[in-house]
Amino acid sequence: MPRLLDTHQHLVYPDRQRYGWMAGVPALAGRVFTLDDYHALAGGSVAGTIFMEVDADDYRSEARMVADLARGASSGLLGIIAGCRPETDAGFEAWLDEGPDLGVVGYRRILHQTSDEVSRSAGFRANVRRIGQRGLTFDMCFLARQLPIALELAEACPDTALVLDHCGVPDIAGGAFAPWRDGVRSLAAMPNVSAKLSGVLAYAAPGTATIATVRPWVEEVIAAFGPERCMWGSDWPVVNVAGADLPTWIDGFAELIAGFSEAEQASMAHATAERIYGVDLA
Repeated sequence: MPRLLDTHQHLVYPDRQRYGWMAGVPALAGRVFTLDDYHALAGGSVAGTIFMEVDADDYRSEARMVADLARGASSGLLGIIAGCRPETDAGFEAWLDEGPDLGVVGYRRILHQTSDEVSRSAGFRANVRRIGQRGLTFDMCFLARQLPIALELAEACPDTALVLDHCGVPDIAGGAFAPWRDGVRSLAAMPNVSAKLSGVLAYAAPGTATIATVRPWVEEVIAAFGPERCMWGSDWPVVNVAGADLPTWIDGFAELIAGFSEAEQASMAHATAERIYGVDLA
């Protein structure tokens, strides 16, 4: 398998940040998931990473903390996808201004746990367009039923590179394939949207989080977007929620893309991410 660029690396330092949402997630609550832990699990399989915000209570403090970690000579961190609140103008521009000093390559706002109307406001969309004007990306995290709303955002922000996280959060446990597939295909028709092959094991029913279970869903995303618009993400340590782990997902991803050409595998493993996020494994 070609070198991997992990576009969805979470790090959890409860001694330095608060993560209120984790209290209800036994696999994560009160636990520590450090950069050293990640490297120990990944071994030599991952050539570089992009940190993805973990919805910490203070997303600015979180990004500044990770920026400090990235300055370590062996961190492997190539950039940060920082949290933001596009629905609020106060402080938004100042937060974007701070981004270059922190190594920010993109932003995300968790939207599958908010009102459907949040991303529909004119102010939200204007601020997402501001992200694009700075040459940065916006990661979209919507539930499968919200994919039509994601499409609205993509249409309203045509000059911002958008990344659909976690294959569009399919309801794999419930088997709701058709409506999710239609939503994915509609988003794939938008030239400013790419897809992240991540997180899917967590959406399988308990005890069924296998590569065989998620294969049809991942293959549908690759077929819709094409390998040149797909990228890999570990979603570690959230991948643990499914009873899996980082090595399992690394090996599983290799299995999922084994039938593609060398160039297509390279696109999904690192090249798409390098282009979209403006980083270089070198």
